[in-house]
Amino acid sequence: MRSTIFLLIFICLITFSSCKNKEKIFINGNVQFAVQQTDLMLKQTGNPQGKYPRTINKEGILVFTSMYDWTPGFFPGTLWYLYELTGEDHWKAEAVKWTESLEPLKTFTGHHDLGFMMYCSYGNAYRLDPNEKYKEILVESANSLSTRFNPVTRTIKSWNYRKAWNDTIEWFYPVIIDNMMNLEMLFFASKVTGDKKYYDIAVSHANTTIKNHLRSDYSSYHVVDYDTISGTVKCQATCQGYSDNSTWARGQAWGIYGFTMMFRETGDSVYLNVAKKMTDWYLKTPNLPADKVPYWDFNAGQAGYEPEGTSKAKMITEKYRDASAAAVVASALFELGEFTKNEVYLKTAVDMVHTLSSPAYRAILGQSGNFILMHSVGSIPHGAEIDVPLVYADYYFIEALVRYKRMLDK
Repeated sequence: MRSTIFLLIFICLITFSSCKNKEKIFINGNVQFAVQQTDLMLKQTGNPQGKYPRTINKEGILVFTSMYDWTPGFFPGTLWYLYELTGEDHWKAEAVKWTESLEPLKTFTGHHDLGFMMYCSYGNAYRLDPNEKYKEILVESANSLSTRFNPVTRTIKSWNYRKAWNDTIEWFYPVIIDNMMNLEMLFFASKVTGDKKYYDIAVSHANTTIKNHLRSDYSSYHVVDYDTISGTVKCQATCQGYSDNSTWARGQAWGIYGFTMMFRETGDSVYLNVAKKMTDWYLKTPNLPADKVPYWDFNAGQAGYEPEGTSKAKMITEKYRDASAAAVVASALFELGEFTKNEVYLKTAVDMVHTLSSPAYRAILGQSGNFILMHSVGSIPHGAEIDVPLVYADYYFIEALVRYKRMLDK
């Protein structure tokens, strides 16, 4: 009897070891592909020169943005992850060059995305190559982001005045769920300076987001516009989703990731519960395809979810997938799965990175502008970046591989 038990234990250990090795080979294969594709990207881009890769146009040509767009931090961040995954100095040198080109942004206050811009770049830089210069830049960036906090609304203002995509509604103090992703830089600043003001701003914003961005079923609104005199909600709406009452896929992904991060930084179980419930909604909604890569909006074209105006309705009911949303969720689930010891979350994360690395979503070497993933969506209501690669899809996919590798190495 005892020999039988030992035999079963031995077989289990051998099987586990075999699976672990197989998955490490899977990760290494994806890293090798990312290295090759990104080397080709670097040959296209040359030195930063104030322009940063974002997507491709209809002709398949690489599209750049300035540093003042919300996305310039993702390419340097991807370079830092490739350095972490390979240990090769070549990637560190490129990461340093592209990161340090963003230093002027440390005083930028034009919109809320400074966390994406500076923490994905300088945050990874400081984590992998800590020095005072990077720390000081991050703290100054946190100060700049903090200027957009309003104690009346208890939120960080996302955008300045703008109209909804249909041009019929004005937003004077719009806050978007994406803003949850910018709070991590505030926690960093609080830790390295000992100043609690950054921590308090992040917590205040997150708590207000729970109150006003989340529905009772833990699906999410994209935009909430506030009255700055009373602090009350003027409207709950969408900008990049299908309709005001629908759930924009990447918005739900930002929430899952953002509240998982909030639990990591505060230890407050309220945030863990929100992250779990937003995840469960994502995974259990009947509109999620079997491969867990969502359509760009979970409710596009469904009865009861009507976009404002009808001129774009036909276009935006198309069933485009958004690999960027899936990459964000996959990365978050590696962390959330470990926090909760939930095997379903961890298995889903593994399944999702396998799906994203399949021929259905991973680019062919030398194609798709030399991005890593295909089939993402920017903003269908604006007719922008539809079914194309996006730099932030690549960033979160590589981050998911980093987190998976760490898990296997434990």
